[in-house]
Amino acid sequence: MSLKPPKKSDMNKGWMKKRPDRAIRLQPEYHLIVTEGISTEPNYFEAIKDLINTQYRDRIQLDIRGEGDNTISLFEKARKLVVDNPNGYKHVWVVYDTDDFPAAHINRTAELCRQSTTDETQYHAVWSNQCIELWFLLHFGYFHSDIHRKEYCPKLTAYLKSIGKGEYAKGRKDIYYVLRPYIDSAIKYAKKLDTINKGRLPADSAPGTKVYELIEKLRPYLS
Repeated sequence: MSLKPPKKSDMNKGWMKKRPDRAIRLQPEYHLIVTEGISTEPNYFEAIKDLINTQYRDRIQLDIRGEGDNTISLFEKARKLVVDNPNGYKHVWVVYDTDDFPAAHINRTAELCRQSTTDETQYHAVWSNQCIELWFLLHFGYFHSDIHRKEYCPKLTAYLKSIGKGEYAKGRKDIYYVLRPYIDSAIKYAKKLDTINKGRLPADSAPGTKVYELIEKLRPYLS
């Protein structure tokens, strides 16, 4: 007998209804994380995926896709992945940096996520202004200066060297595990930035990041 959970489209069919001699297996909650980057972000979230899918596969499952695309086109790829998945996704996290993309595209992506959310599938715009390295920096302290993203990497290297973890490089595969002990601080400081940016559009929220919302959602499975 197959151990795969039943497809969402089959759940209401007569042959799937509960019989006295068989209990229906509950379907796990499916999450899709679609990222702009093809190395830095996927490596970070793949580490999280491995931890969660290994220990809680019957309750929650994560799919990670590094698409190498940005803003609106990234959202469209995410939506297509949802349509093509027979199990569907409860949560879809569209992870992108603002970089130097047009403000209209940055803000429109967040709006598309809001407009496309239904009771069945919730889309989340997980933007970082200017880039995900801001989220990494917040593990080490409150950072509120609106500087160019190129200045983030030297700062990260300085912090990492101070704890004996070497230099920072994009695509570093162990970055989640290196930062993990400081994750509570990162959430706290990201929320503080969010409070300051309240009422502003993503393109105007510099610095700012929504990565903490994804991490908080998954936090019960990361202990």
